[in-house]
Amino acid sequence: MAEEIRTDIQTEQPLEDTVVKVFRNAKVVKGGRRFSFSALVVVGDRNGTVGYGYAKANEVPPAVEKAVKDAKKNLQHVPIVEDTLPHPVIGKCRATQITMLPASPGTGVIAGASARAVLEYAGVRNVLTKIYGSRSAKNVVKAVMDGLLKLRDKETVETLRGVEIELEKRW
Repeated sequence: MAEEIRTDIQTEQPLEDTVVKVFRNAKVVKGGRRFSFSALVVVGDRNGTVGYGYAKANEVPPAVEKAVKDAKKNLQHVPIVEDTLPHPVIGKCRATQITMLPASPGTGVIAGASARAVLEYAGVRNVLTKIYGSRSAKNVVKAVMDGLLKLRDKETVETLRGVEIELEKRW
């Protein structure tokens, strides 16, 4: 996995990107096989902002560049509480379902490669995950993003409900 540090023009925050997976597709023509490539990339600042991109090209480097550009267009903010998730959440995409649970400090990111990339670039340092159904890299990344976008922190819930919430100590 190639990692690079880039700077986002709009937010002036250092964004890092990683290639989750490169896919190769072959089309058989009269002269032989013609290959095309697609890349799945995750971009984030490890501080609550993350996005993913998917792009196709005839060679790998242009596919990765296009995917990074697509990922930067799709950046999302994720609420993080004490280096973990505010509450348990389930993300879904097609035949993939991922359960993400907050974990105590020192646990680390217990996840597969695709889910780990999204969670680490979002800034989550302690989390437990379990994938049910398909483990396709594209669907796993989309399911993790779906779950992260369902997260709400305490302040957001208080403003939405118009009440004050008291939380007990986690650990």
